[in-house]
Amino acid sequence: MKKIKTALITGPTATGKTAFAVRLAAELNGEIISADSRQVYRGMDIGSGKDLNEYVLPSGVKIPVHLIDIVDPQYPYNLAEFMRDCHAAIARIHERGSLPLICGGTALYLDSILRSYTLQGGAPDPEKRRIKRELGTAELRKLLAEREPESEILRREPENRTRIIRRLEQLEENPDLSLLHAANAAHPEYEFLVMGVLRTRSELHWRIEQRLDERLANGMLEEAIRLHEQGVSWERLEFFGLEYRYMALHLQGKLTFQEMRDQLLIKIRQFAKRQDSWFRNMERNGIRIYWFKPEEFENALNLTRQFLAGEVLPEPRFKLSETFYGPRS
Repeated sequence: MKKIKTALITGPTATGKTAFAVRLAAELNGEIISADSRQVYRGMDIGSGKDLNEYVLPSGVKIPVHLIDIVDPQYPYNLAEFMRDCHAAIARIHERGSLPLICGGTALYLDSILRSYTLQGGAPDPEKRRIKRELGTAELRKLLAEREPESEILRREPENRTRIIRRLEQLEENPDLSLLHAANAAHPEYEFLVMGVLRTRSELHWRIEQRLDERLANGMLEEAIRLHEQGVSWERLEFFGLEYRYMALHLQGKLTFQEMRDQLLIKIRQFAKRQDSWFRNMERNGIRIYWFKPEEFENALNLTRQFLAGEVLPEPRFKLSETFYGPRS
């Protein structure tokens, strides 16, 4: 089966990757899939940096965007659900004849799609394991076939009782695994082009500070107050991290406004550095990332056209560990 060509735009926070992705989508009939762990939540607009106006072109045409505003903040959206929803969005976009373009900075979400994560369950229940061990191999296979008809274990290792039992335990501990496996089995493989947006460290730090002050001036604190009034607990807001965590601490009287602002600035810059480390790790795991400065958009556009035309692509000009761009410079 022919692979679905899918582009992916990433980079540290505040590099301008959304604007970069929107330009690509406008040029190449693309639709954007957000890969951001906080933008899935309704009402979390300013603090999560949705910047919905960026998806509207000067002509007034809106670039379609998926996986934004899909659940309420109280809902514990997880990685398994993101993988399921992302695969479904890719399929729908491809069926329309458009280019799926994943954009975001939540590295775990990106990596899970690029490297097809297999999610593992938690600690097994000893009593349930004892009961399963007393069953015959044929009975175990029947149980697994009922839960996971396309099981790789049944196809490759039908006599491996240990693996069959562990897979049954995983499916019991996390029902999403069976849904996720079924979704993956139904989807053709993808062919990815991964591109990243880079800025110098000094420029990135300046942009992070400017953006933070703009968001505070544009109602970010009021957004946190509104979320709390709608039933989102302070603990839940703190769980979302960064902006929401420090705003919640301030609104509970644990930090002054200036303390909140200054500590948050440090934490966002540290977050950008952690993202940088994630991308380096992705490269070490064999993922080719083509890095571009914002002013190199035409180069990225040409590379994407080569990719869509099925041409053999050159190797990336450099790996992140070989350059002085990014938070680590």
